[in-house]
Amino acid sequence: MQKAILMLMAVLFAAVSHAQSVKTETIKVSGNCSMCKKRIESAIKADVKSASWSADTKKLVVTYDTTVTNIDKIQEKIAAVGHDTEKKKADAKVYDKLPGCCHYPRN
Repeated sequence: MQKAILMLMAVLFAAVSHAQSVKTETIKVSGNCSMCKKRIESAIKADVKSASWSADTKKLVVTYDTTVTNIDKIQEKIAAVGHDTEKKKADAKVYDKLPGCCHYPRN
């Protein structure tokens, strides 16, 4: 009986610990169209649990495991494919290679 209780406590502790390592954040990501959406979401999909970018709001809602990645790394990956984020600006050479419909005003 004591072993069963200890096992149950261990499972509950593991579940609570895992839940605390999952985080959802919303960040601004520049872009315009469905091609941008696909590029932005594809750039980070291997490292996150879910990602959804809206062309209307320019917001990305991303859920990720903090033991695997962090918001800075996510923003670096997005910038690496040509899209500016709140904290990371895409390299001009990468941005210039985006299709014309994906060009957005840059500050």
